[in-house]
Amino acid sequence: MDAPDARIIRFINKHHILTLATASEGIPWCCTCFYTFDDQLNRFIFTSEPHTRHISEGLKNQQVAGAIALDTRIIGIIQGVQFAGTLTEMRNDDYEIARKLYLKRFPYAAPFLGSTALWSIEISQLKMTDNKLGFGKKLIWYKNA
Repeated sequence: MDAPDARIIRFINKHHILTLATASEGIPWCCTCFYTFDDQLNRFIFTSEPHTRHISEGLKNQQVAGAIALDTRIIGIIQGVQFAGTLTEMRNDDYEIARKLYLKRFPYAAPFLGSTALWSIEISQLKMTDNKLGFGKKLIWYKNA
């Protein structure tokens, strides 16, 4: 599998909050989550309680989407990533790997991880808009493309 463009990965790793979009029965919902990115497996890792709306909906329809955006008014430096992927709960050995990655980025979360779950979004596609490369310039990556 080809890796996403390094510029996309750098952008993702510079930020720490993503907007996650789910849908149930034709009604969309979104939320924000602190995340870390596992660039070896091209997946976002975040924590959330299983009873939240976004997780409940994501378990019914595991195909989710989201975005990460640079907040700026300067048109020439606008950057953002949109993504699509599959939501799953981290379990067993995979949970321990994800836990270490998450705590490396957010060590202050350690006391709370016992009362919440870790989730993964395995990325199927990424699209980055990067005006630093030219107005409206896009970098696109598809899994197994």
